[in-house]
Amino acid sequence: MPDSSRIISGKKFMWDGVVYPTQEEAQGVVEKYRKDNFEVESEEEENQFLVYTRRAVKEIVLDGKPPA
Repeated sequence: MPDSSRIISGKKFMWDGVVYPTQEEAQGVVEKYRKDNFEVESEEEENQFLVYTRRAVKEIVLDGKPPA
């Protein structure tokens, strides 16, 4: 079973949980993630293809009153 996360170019990426049998299938998923503003990396491992994604936090919204 692949690692659930990997550090690629100094950034943490999470595996999407699917093993793709062909590079074409993985590439189709990569394109969908990119359209949804994810950073995406695809890797081949033992003749199977894995897709790792990450999305940078752009805004943090807090509910409630701030601590005193």
